[in-house]
Amino acid sequence: MNKRRIAWIGALAAVAIAMTGCAASGDDGGSGDAGGTLTYLEPQTWNTLYPPAGGFYPNGGVLNQVTDRLLWQDPETLELEPWIATELPEVNADATEYTFTLREGVTYSDGTPLDAENVVKNFDLYGKGDPDRALSVSEAINNYDHGEVVDEHTVKFFFTEPSPGFAQAVSTINSGLVSNATLDRTSEEFGPGNATEIIGSGPFVISDEQLGSELKLTAREDYDWAPPAREHQGPARIDGIDIVVAGEDSVRVGTVVAGQADIARTIPAPDEPQFAADGLELVAAPTNGVNNSLSFRPTSPQLSDIRVRQAIIAGVDRQAIVDTLFTDSYPLATGILAKTALGYVDTSDAYVHDPDRAKQLLDEAGWKPGSDGVREKDGERLSITFNEALPQPRSKEVVTLIQEQLAPLGIEVKLFPGDQAAQDAARLDVGTIQVYHSMVGRADFDVLKSQLYSTNRNALLNLDPATGKVFDQELDELLARIASVPTTEERQAASAAAQERLVEQAYVLPLFEEPQVFGLTSKVSGFETESIGRPSFYEVQLER
Repeated sequence: MNKRRIAWIGALAAVAIAMTGCAASGDDGGSGDAGGTLTYLEPQTWNTLYPPAGGFYPNGGVLNQVTDRLLWQDPETLELEPWIATELPEVNADATEYTFTLREGVTYSDGTPLDAENVVKNFDLYGKGDPDRALSVSEAINNYDHGEVVDEHTVKFFFTEPSPGFAQAVSTINSGLVSNATLDRTSEEFGPGNATEIIGSGPFVISDEQLGSELKLTAREDYDWAPPAREHQGPARIDGIDIVVAGEDSVRVGTVVAGQADIARTIPAPDEPQFAADGLELVAAPTNGVNNSLSFRPTSPQLSDIRVRQAIIAGVDRQAIVDTLFTDSYPLATGILAKTALGYVDTSDAYVHDPDRAKQLLDEAGWKPGSDGVREKDGERLSITFNEALPQPRSKEVVTLIQEQLAPLGIEVKLFPGDQAAQDAARLDVGTIQVYHSMVGRADFDVLKSQLYSTNRNALLNLDPATGKVFDQELDELLARIASVPTTEERQAASAAAQERLVEQAYVLPLFEEPQVFGLTSKVSGFETESIGRPSFYEVQLER
């Protein structure tokens, strides 16, 4: 296969991005219908390939290529279909027992079988975690007790309480199936530097890793267990994928526009028009979950008074943010959940822009303008700090606009700087971050619990990590109910009740429905995403 090697060096001091790509003009390597190696550009590097912790999009973008799941979720209809399971599970009346029948002949890339014993070992780890190895419980799995091997190709899972989201959970990358040897690894051993040793049964295998900059994936020639609903069956159509980290927006966009790479993720809104040109395409994939939003930490002194939270909500002009910074790919949020999300309720009436009301609320709360215009109370300034949500589009610009909108009201807004490690460390400190900018994609009712529940992502810091105390027990109970009632009707009602609580207490401000925006060249066909916008390269073909 003829290869074109390309490298780019970033212009900013102390930032160098070296990338190696492969042209798609090579001979068919025998592992696909058309062959060629696809070059895919990521804005950030992956940090773990432990599936339950794989929600970060750079992680999921890898796991979605190298692991299979028991079920497949159609990204258009969100219906569940068989995959490694031969049919949808048999579920008892209260959703505490699930039985799956497995396909025969499925193997991992190390040659070991994907059988009932292995599947139970996967979910016993994902459902319980292992603190000794610093391996977390999957946020997608609730109330897990244990799994049992019925026979070589049949497994049964038991739950302490109803777990109605389990069928959908086994379709997510958080439930990506890996080999027995991989399951024995520690958290650190799932991290950077170990990528080639993470063994899945998917259509691609990680064949090389350049730490922090590139992964090479190679198609499995013997892969033959795609979801039956997929149009293509057998090995992937391409020979492999070069996943290259390109943190600079201009590098990702310019490289694809120039035809030197095939696909890039996170095309900034101002650059979208470039992909209207001939030979280029834009894909804005919905994420079907919790919208791009602000979570107000009520345990912080600045935000403990509901009137201050309500004032911020009234003071932020969400439409101006969308109109100024984004495109039609980013619809204005009408609730905490996307319109396509399961459990969606329209709560847009709670987020009306009304700066006069905001001023009145702050006056009533006893915050008076100081000498520099920033409000004060009991000698304290009304100063609040937002994180910079690095995985989210234009987070810094979003916070800057909010800063400009709230300043005339007497609210000082600061942005916490730093890389992803710094942001992760600050996230759980209410003294550092009072307003948390984030989103979560998952096409199930449980996504609201994943984002806000005290022992999941805990975006509100409803659970104080220092004391272990829960601030709003009612909210936690409502969120837990979403994942613990057996019927769709009950889950819808539980989700609606939790959303009502969020509105009543002014805990969140949804901004927009966040897509995953990909730019690609016209020589790429068959590109798809899974149900929350992670790339799928299994059916991709490259024009020869």
